[in-house]
Amino acid sequence: MAATPTNPDDISASIAGILNEKHCPEHLQVLKTFTTALRDKDYRDAVDREAFSSLLKVLSRLSDELQASSGSNYSLKLQLTAECFRAQRNSCVQSPRNQCLLRELGFVDVCLRILRFLHTNSKSRDGVFEPLRCGIQSLGNLAVGNQMCKDDIWRLSFPDLIVQLLNVDDEKTVSYTSMVVHTCLDEAKVEELSEPQNIQLALKMMELCRTQPELDWTVLIATQHFLTSSALVENMYAAMSSCERLTLLELISAQLSGEESQNCGVPPNVTCFLASSFQKGCGAVLTLATGSASSDEQVLQEVLTVISLLDVLCEVTSHHAEFLQDQADLLVTTVELLKQVHTIGKASKNIFSSAQNFSSSEEDNTSSDSPVISFKAHLIRLIGNLCYNHTINQNKVRELEGIPVILDNCNIDSNNPFISQWSIFAIRNLLEHNQKNQELVASLEQRGAADYSALRELGFQVEERDGSLLLRPVRKDA
Repeated sequence: MAATPTNPDDISASIAGILNEKHCPEHLQVLKTFTTALRDKDYRDAVDREAFSSLLKVLSRLSDELQASSGSNYSLKLQLTAECFRAQRNSCVQSPRNQCLLRELGFVDVCLRILRFLHTNSKSRDGVFEPLRCGIQSLGNLAVGNQMCKDDIWRLSFPDLIVQLLNVDDEKTVSYTSMVVHTCLDEAKVEELSEPQNIQLALKMMELCRTQPELDWTVLIATQHFLTSSALVENMYAAMSSCERLTLLELISAQLSGEESQNCGVPPNVTCFLASSFQKGCGAVLTLATGSASSDEQVLQEVLTVISLLDVLCEVTSHHAEFLQDQADLLVTTVELLKQVHTIGKASKNIFSSAQNFSSSEEDNTSSDSPVISFKAHLIRLIGNLCYNHTINQNKVRELEGIPVILDNCNIDSNNPFISQWSIFAIRNLLEHNQKNQELVASLEQRGAADYSALRELGFQVEERDGSLLLRPVRKDA
């Protein structure tokens, strides 16, 4: 029987000795000693090829015995397998030499073969999760910083085994699998994910973002990789339910809010797709005017998706308006939708009507539960962003008769917090360096068609100077 070594230099011979003996607890101690020794960098760098070759032979023997379910001591074999994986995991820490050595010896193939077996038996066998977790961790360490290992792991496990492991009912298994995916992903592999036969892996990752947000790896995968590919975003979006789309849009919003103003964080082609999706689906919001649609969960989810799309577009154009300013249809759609919402809200008392209900009482302040809180304000915000330093868009809003509507929203509205401020912002962007728009506003004032009292109450005044109309702050001593 192989004796437990006390000197790390004797470990190689002890591991080789395991191959000629029936499995016993002493073998587990030999492997644990090797695992512990590999924590030391000097020892790790000095381990010879023969030691790893012996370890692989032990792992291969365990693989055959587990799959054949032969012999006794099944629980011990699982423990031995887990310890082999731990040794493999430790050997790769900050050691490109060992990563390449393990890859050349064939550890990737044997490891994945065992993981497939363990996954298949994860519901019927006790003690499976420990080696399953350790095996996945060993793959992660093998892949870190080593492109050849990444490519091998991906080629041999994508997409079926990865999807299977992500569906295991064990949070650590799912987390470690996500870590391996994040480590292996690159631009080419992300494009593979967008193909119809592979889209399920991307959708599973997005499902985990929604159902297990505490798994940081899945969020990193979505934000650092998925959002860089317009093809993947479009294909995921098409296959998602409205609820799943909301999760995607929440991640995009978080990505935008966390980026510096000079770095959007979402590629222009992705934002163009989101703009197109908003245009196609925005009509769903109007169904809320009757009140009956709000009780339909599917319709309500579609409406919430439209609202989230609008929020994303507002955020994008706040710092990078140029991405969407030349999308003429987007501006037209937004202005026309604003006019419809505004008209519906004034025609009768409904969800789009303005309100001045600022009571702190929960009983009185029911408007806070409305799904369209701030919707009209954000439409105006988007219009203002799209018109910033853009004469063509300024003119288009005038031609669409959108300026009087925006002016009519310079009043405080508890259903649309900050709508007066966004209206003033939009008017400023519409009037800047645009003589015709200035003349239009001046004519509205002269005919009494525009009420500027709200502007004055908010500290602004419309002033005509040298034939031009200016929006200026009111002097404090005026």
